[in-house]
Amino acid sequence: MIARTFEIRVNGAAHSIECAADTPLIYVLRNDLALNGPKFGCGLGECGACAVLVDGRAVRSCVTPLSAIGTRAITTLEGLAGDRGLHPVQRAFVDENAAQCGYCLNGMIIAIAALVSRRADATEEDIREALRHHLCRCGTHMEILAAARRAVLYSSERADRDADGGLHDGVEQ
Repeated sequence: MIARTFEIRVNGAAHSIECAADTPLIYVLRNDLALNGPKFGCGLGECGACAVLVDGRAVRSCVTPLSAIGTRAITTLEGLAGDRGLHPVQRAFVDENAAQCGYCLNGMIIAIAALVSRRADATEEDIREALRHHLCRCGTHMEILAAARRAVLYSSERADRDADGGLHDGVEQ
């Protein structure tokens, strides 16, 4: 394997990484950048635990070579929260207590964050489609679905506030 240097942007920060072109993105995120949100699950891109956002789209980092990223922005679970606090999806998962072991949650949150960024008015069918390739063995499926529904509500409310300049029903939020 011949190592080369890659310039990547993760959670808004630039990083210079030296590795082989076929190194899976998850190895760089976890081992080089010490980001623990994405989890190594199956290593085959089937369970979803390793999901990250690449230019706003959910991507399985265990099967994505670093060379495929190019200049696209990577966002991990750690990068979702911003100056305004938790991302609406993160807040919804907390509010619904949608965790048991927590291993799958990274992928679930990333999938729903990608969904609500595309469709603030996502339907139940959209939610189920976004989550259908994510595996959870703990049995918190009902809580995860409730959190996803709440995340859509929060994201819709946030979109309404942003659209009217921070005013909602004439009151500053």
